[in-house]
Amino acid sequence: MNGAASLADRRVLLIVGGGIAAYKSLELIRLLTGRGISVQCVLTDAGSRFVTPLSLQALSGAAVHTDLFSLSLESEMGHIALSRAADLLVVCPATADLMSAMATGRAHDLATTLLLATDKPVLIAPAMNVRMWEHAATQANLATLMERGIHVVGPEEGVMACNEFGFGRLSEPPAITARIVDLLAPSPRPLAGQRVLVTAGPTREPIDPVRYIANHSSGRQGYAIAEALRDLGARVTLVSGPTNLPSPPGIETRRIETGREMLAACLDTLPVDAAVCAAAVADWHVAAQPSKIKKQAGETAPKLTLEENPDILATLSAPGPQRPRLVVGFAAETDRVLEHAQAKRARKGCDWIVANDVSPGTGIMGGAENEVTLITADGAATWPRAAKTDVATRLAARIADVLSKS
Repeated sequence: MNGAASLADRRVLLIVGGGIAAYKSLELIRLLTGRGISVQCVLTDAGSRFVTPLSLQALSGAAVHTDLFSLSLESEMGHIALSRAADLLVVCPATADLMSAMATGRAHDLATTLLLATDKPVLIAPAMNVRMWEHAATQANLATLMERGIHVVGPEEGVMACNEFGFGRLSEPPAITARIVDLLAPSPRPLAGQRVLVTAGPTREPIDPVRYIANHSSGRQGYAIAEALRDLGARVTLVSGPTNLPSPPGIETRRIETGREMLAACLDTLPVDAAVCAAAVADWHVAAQPSKIKKQAGETAPKLTLEENPDILATLSAPGPQRPRLVVGFAAETDRVLEHAQAKRARKGCDWIVANDVSPGTGIMGGAENEVTLITADGAATWPRAAKTDVATRLAARIADVLSKS
């Protein structure tokens, strides 16, 4: 089932939760109906504080449901019929309260009753304050929902209506639409059955209990690659250094601190079909002190003894029975980028190197965009500067092409 024709008879039950992001549900309806998808809306009481039933009805072309005890519906067990007539239930925005109700099985209004009564797939698009999203209760509810097979899109990072910055922004309607279309008319999964290891983020090498050596890597590129590979059907393990990014849905995420811990986690993940080493691993670690190094008046600065960290990329690239079929490394350089990256590929023994210029002023390390050159045995190709998510999608497609052929 692919293409626009397969969407003509698809039906979505859209549950609009409370929160300022509810206004984006209007754009979502427009995009869905433009693809030929029928949309029926359920508006929660909190959602009605931000959008009106009339607005939803005008865009969907169908009656909007708000009341669990509507006699005209309940004479035909309407809440059961509603929950099962659709091909997909979408909660947008999914507030912390709605997620809690779903996780605990509460059915206190029409929306939560439908979600409890349905036997159809459910997609949630969370939106809330960053502190609410990061709260242990919300993350526990999210984990519970994902374990039950609930699909998740977002949230995104950015400035919110409360003027705080962080993860909690509702994904944009085009991104939610793409996920809905993918669930209603699944795209081919060229990496189905394949296992992929991705490393991301920096490492922190402790100097003493309160200080460490690190770098400016945000982990965004590695996380985006992990998600792009997941979307192509791969079973992905993400080994992540310290970042501010939430664990991506549908991906096993192992969080570490040091380069030695990252190597151990990578080896524990083997065997895999492919490994993408996008992490910015520190080249050295310090012979850490057991207690805080104190500054003493008149004393010279302490000398740090640096010891070489294990080479994760070279270890994974070494010939042997557990070597992945494809090993991809990254080379973050500040000068003679291609020369250094090509030498690194030869030295490490990996199949591909993704080279990028992280000189001051490029905004690449820690930023949202990247400009890379992919170096393989066949030569080098520079891709235009683009969002890191777009770079990830392009790289994942190349990986899928190689693995499917081999």
